Amino acid sequence: MTRSTRSGSRTSADRLARLLNLVPFLLARPGIEIAEAAGDLGVTERQLREDLELLWVCGLPGYGPGDLIDMAFDGDRVTITYDAGIDRPLRLTPDEALALVVALRMLAETPGVANREAVERALVKIESAAGDRLGAPVAVRLPADNRRVAELRAAVESGRALRITYYSVARDETIERVVDPLRILVVGGRAYMEAWCRRAEGMRVFRVDRIDAVTRLAEPARVPSQAVPHDLTGGVFRPTADLPLVTLRIGRSERWITEYYPCERVEPGDGEWLVSLRVTDLGWARRFVLGLGPEVTVVAPAELATQVHAAATAALEAYAMPPPSAAADPAASTSSR
Repeated sequence: MTRSTRSGSRTSADRLARLLNLVPFLLARPGIEIAEAAGDLGVTERQLREDLELLWVCGLPGYGPGDLIDMAFDGDRVTITYDAGIDRPLRLTPDEALALVVALRMLAETPGVANREAVERALVKIESAAGDRLGAPVAVRLPADNRRVAELRAAVESGRALRITYYSVARDETIERVVDPLRILVVGGRAYMEAWCRRAEGMRVFRVDRIDAVTRLAEPARVPSQAVPHDLTGGVFRPTADLPLVTLRIGRSERWITEYYPCERVEPGDGEWLVSLRVTDLGWARRFVLGLGPEVTVVAPAELATQVHAAATAALEAYAMPPPSAAADPAASTSSR
């Protein structure tokens, strides 16, 4: 890798690594020329000056005089005059060590982590250093089917195609599919498998807890070169303008909908609110509305309102009809005295 390539890297991870190395580097070389430091660190002078400007606002909580990293400039030379304690060995309190162990264990349990061995090594070092201060051993389990996640992760690593039996909530049906798995990931506390679905001829994201059965096939996975993984940073469901728009009038007890689902429009009122949201299809929306309380009314589309009314009417009629045995036995309808 050339120096120009290194100096052009502006990712947050790269810059954080540079900043963490920069302070001890300068502490060991007081009064070093900026040009010499930039050459030793493999960055441009402009990039080093930008990093030094950022260090000026870094430091300890409080972020006032005596808390922030400070430095002195003499022409083109720089000296760290206050390092905010960065040169002292890190000493964690029991609570800090426990929080770090829990975070690392969650990271180790997260599907798709590339360098799990590095996480495990860090855990061993922290737990060894903390000793008895951590108290009881820490065990972390993510809210997912760990056995199925491990099975799917192994399938991804083996590069084999899978036959899965999957329950689709949108269609309210269970379908068998042959997929070419790409990766396992966790979004919002749930585990998902992203794969090329041969049935749909496109990339699909499958919730692990809705996969009822998995069979590893002998043939290798064949993810087309043009297949692009989904950007799931904003969540699994990404509403688009081509999806059906549903408008509901909701009461106070159903306002949780606006926090749980991505809504396109929310119009608060004195009592009822108007809420509009995109759905995958009207079949899912019908089951969703029927599962809500009485303080929900479908405003649009008319087709959904008709479907909900018909389903609710059919349910009421089923409850109103006496069972066949009662209709055949007149004594069953006679009240006791």
